[in-house]
Amino acid sequence: MFIKNISQQVGQEVEIKAWVYNKRSSGSLTFLELRDGTGFVQAVVAKNSVTEQVWEMAEKITQESSVILQGIVSKHPKQEDVYELQVNNLSIINLSVDYPISNKEHGPEFLLENRHLWLRSKKQWAILHIRDMVETAINEYLHSVNFIRTDSPIFTPNACEGTTTLFSVPYFDLGEAFLSQSGQLYIEAAIASVGRCYDFGPVFRAEKSVTKRHLTEFWMMDAEAAFVEHEENLAIQEGLVKAIVKKCLDNCTQEFVILERNTETLKKVLEKPFVRYTYDDAIIKLNELGSDIKHGEDLGNDDEGLLTKDSDVPVFIEKWPKAIKPFYMKIDPENSARVLNDDLIGIEGSGELIGGSQREDNFDLLLERIREEHLPEAEYSWYTDLRKYGSVPHSGFGIGVERAVRWMAGIEHIRECIPFPRMVNRLKP
Repeated sequence: MFIKNISQQVGQEVEIKAWVYNKRSSGSLTFLELRDGTGFVQAVVAKNSVTEQVWEMAEKITQESSVILQGIVSKHPKQEDVYELQVNNLSIINLSVDYPISNKEHGPEFLLENRHLWLRSKKQWAILHIRDMVETAINEYLHSVNFIRTDSPIFTPNACEGTTTLFSVPYFDLGEAFLSQSGQLYIEAAIASVGRCYDFGPVFRAEKSVTKRHLTEFWMMDAEAAFVEHEENLAIQEGLVKAIVKKCLDNCTQEFVILERNTETLKKVLEKPFVRYTYDDAIIKLNELGSDIKHGEDLGNDDEGLLTKDSDVPVFIEKWPKAIKPFYMKIDPENSARVLNDDLIGIEGSGELIGGSQREDNFDLLLERIREEHLPEAEYSWYTDLRKYGSVPHSGFGIGVERAVRWMAGIEHIRECIPFPRMVNRLKP
């Protein structure tokens, strides 16, 4: 039986296969805190209710030993909706010896070095479940609005946004390849086949950023849609974020309790439309709030925090200066110095969640931008081909999974939001 189903088995004899994450004794009683991956339950071993051999094994069990137990499911005598296992038999699969992570405070470096074991903690269990729910919500929402998944390559011959933040790797006799920083260009090709599509996988950024919001390897969902222009693109993004929030609220109650997450702030996200600023208006607003940011500069973490500190919902910043954005973004027909793009900034200090834009669908204008950026024209010939043969208005966006998980879980550092974090200063375990 899976622990998550224990409430359905009151009064029944069941068998549970699990790990003992904590143990305490009280005279003739031993309490084993069990985890099987689906949930947590307390097993009670009473000396006068089991054989001498079973009692000796119960006394012998150590933290993180793996066990098989049989017993009767009962309601907890004092706690509502809590259940216990009254053990009548048990066996030890593997006796854990000198488990290095004890029930005391450990420093972050120690826990990162022992990440392969730290994943077993209740906190990490909760984060992993929330991560799974975020990914499930993304897949379900996109399919509900007619996207299909069409994955893109990890090895790429060129960059999506320049090579300065890419990991290069030798690629047989074909020269240098790069680990992908985005699958966007490839799924732009796929929309002429399927209309709306997305990819979902690991991406890599070789920027030497050591912050609470940066990883060198992380998971990204990039979506692209034919016949979708700027306004509809923003509406799809807002719908996705609300779908993620609702999915987690509906399915992660226990996880939020473990993490002591205040879910009232998440509930408010579902109640009203997201705030919008143009980039120009955002700069004016930031200056009024005390920021020294100048027009033409990117927003820093502090700026994002200022713009969202009094907001109950994420904030779109749209129509940024062309000069500081990638070549593939479509120029705003109302102002040739701007592009039709957006960054979606999350509340509660979660930072940028989504980046998106309408793409340039005109062959001549796209080629002009490539030349302005001094990009290798021949390397992008396949991409410009897409504008020669049935080009249509289209838009897309990308969302970082770990950024979304960090916000949903209310976690301080993004390294907690992926099973095995890769950062500038960490490659193991």
